[in-house]
Amino acid sequence: MRNNKPVRLALILGVAALCLITLIMAPMMMISGFPSFPSITGGAAQQPECGEGDEAAEDQSETATSDIPEEYLKLYREHGKKVGVQWNVLAGVGKRETNHGRSTLPGVRSGTNYAGAAGPMQFLISTWGGKAKIKIPSTFNGYASDGDGDGWADVYNPADAILGAAKMLKRNGAPEDVRRSLFVYNRAWWYVDQVMEIAKKYAKDGEVTVPPEADEDCDEPMLEAAPTSTVAAILEYALAQRGKPYIWGGTGPAGYDCSGIIYMAYRSVGLTIPRTTFGQWPFGVEVPAGEEQAGDLVFFNSGPGTGPDRPGHVGLVVSPGKMVEARCRLCGPIKVTTYRERTGIVGFTRPLRHPQVLAQLKTREQG
Repeated sequence: MRNNKPVRLALILGVAALCLITLIMAPMMMISGFPSFPSITGGAAQQPECGEGDEAAEDQSETATSDIPEEYLKLYREHGKKVGVQWNVLAGVGKRETNHGRSTLPGVRSGTNYAGAAGPMQFLISTWGGKAKIKIPSTFNGYASDGDGDGWADVYNPADAILGAAKMLKRNGAPEDVRRSLFVYNRAWWYVDQVMEIAKKYAKDGEVTVPPEADEDCDEPMLEAAPTSTVAAILEYALAQRGKPYIWGGTGPAGYDCSGIIYMAYRSVGLTIPRTTFGQWPFGVEVPAGEEQAGDLVFFNSGPGTGPDRPGHVGLVVSPGKMVEARCRLCGPIKVTTYRERTGIVGFTRPLRHPQVLAQLKTREQG
């Protein structure tokens, strides 16, 4: 009779390994109600037609209506729109992490799980800001956010956590490169595949789209609405740089920093303005919020050494509420984003009203 001990030993070890893997993966498998997830290989999100409104972009499937608690669905939509990321991707993260806060595992409502993550969107406390609850405003290095306006950023509060998650996705490439942003959220491609599959099930048409302002088909209406042909030419140059990387000190053509793209857009029509954000801020004529128009600049209090009188970031207004910006090296490519819901806005200026620029325009017209 053959000795079957090695076979039995191999079987025992195999079963033990399977049990261990199951124990490790169990806290992460918050995807009840969904079938097994195939790999999503496509990298580019579908785009809606230019001119489709927010209602079309935010339509939801019956699965979303039945599976997502009403409070969470409202927050996914509200904060997704505010920050400029897909609400259904946010919902996919919330489903995958804690089943929209319904999980009873450690770390969802208090404390942390085995990996140190907390809250309905499962932030590491260090990523959130160093502690679970932070008074706002406060100086912190993280994604702690006040989503319900109570003055506190609480990682266990769904409103705060969902807003923080939206900001994290935005910073790392969403809405255009949403797969990259999800990979930064949880560095595993199987995780990205699963969240994207959930997001597709929540979308009414089964496709995860990007906001219409990211679509080049929307350029023509913006250019036609520009107040002057000079402004239209400035916008045309800036919009043509979308997709290029942020490069600190960059003035093209390979990439730009936030002030570099504006400097070169003005230079493309023969107008010279200061090169840096610090120089551009006092240069233009100040414009009251709500009266800004295409061609104006919007400034933000952002980065070390900056403040209300020394903004560290700038974008080029392309239409009321939208701007072209080169935000940072880790924030994804140059793109059109929304700014009215962004925190830290210092103000707006109109470089075209500066006496030097007016003189340049006169010379340009005569020449």
